[in-house]
Amino acid sequence: MAARGRRLFFDFVIEAPTRFSREVQRAAEQVLPCIGSAVCRPRFQAQEIMSEDDVTAALSRIAKLGSHGVCIKARDLPTIRSAVDQLIAAGIPVITLVTDLTTTKRIAYVGLDNESAGRTAAYLIAKTIGDGDGTVLTSRSNDRFLGEEEREVAFKASLNQLCPNLRVIDASGGSGVHVETSRIMQGVVAGLDQVCAVYSMGGGNTAILNALEQNGSLPDVFVAHDLDHDNRQLINDGRLSYVLHHDLHVDLQNVFQAFLHHHRLLPVSPQIAISHIQVITPENIPPVIRRF
Repeated sequence: MAARGRRLFFDFVIEAPTRFSREVQRAAEQVLPCIGSAVCRPRFQAQEIMSEDDVTAALSRIAKLGSHGVCIKARDLPTIRSAVDQLIAAGIPVITLVTDLTTTKRIAYVGLDNESAGRTAAYLIAKTIGDGDGTVLTSRSNDRFLGEEEREVAFKASLNQLCPNLRVIDASGGSGVHVETSRIMQGVVAGLDQVCAVYSMGGGNTAILNALEQNGSLPDVFVAHDLDHDNRQLINDGRLSYVLHHDLHVDLQNVFQAFLHHHRLLPVSPQIAISHIQVITPENIPPVIRRF
């Protein structure tokens, strides 16, 4: 009864390639009609690359404007953590999405089990190519996304156990954006004779594949993340071997329920579980479902 007629505004601050931020916005808009009886309005600020100043300025504007909750995907940097805690001190709850912010007082992390994802990628590569000699290429969008760092650490530890003869070469820092990823990849692959596997943790997969193809070193197995529009096309064409996917609709439902519970508009505390990994292959690509 308390929720009926309430109007709540939730802000999303997302540093991510446009293909991902669009998926988040679409998922949010699709789950909102089924979230309680309050009228919830999402407001999005998303950029492919956001500096520390960009993020802190966005959070400062939200603090001045007022908000019932902020969902953030940003780099784990001291200034950003400080800005988040200032929001929380002002009574605005914060939730981190797919990548966490250490030491903050955010009310929840929502998204993938990143360590499990890294171990899964190592297992898929080991089972595909075996324990021979060769080079595995890894790619993160940025060094300071905690989620991708967790994936990488778990991946390397598991791969070293499963295939100790493989060497790992890193080509990170392109922000998952085509032009920057292409530039970094071209500099790395130019000195490689052959790449037997790729684990892409941060996107930009078309750029990665194009650079490897131009170098004549396309891998036997390519593991990527997220079944967005680009990756759906790439795996459908057989250019990706596996996509480690999780359901953003579940994530966004968890986000809104956690905010509503914080404002005492849900009677029972929601059980926010870490998202399970779905291993997508060219043989089990799920159809695009328009929900609700």
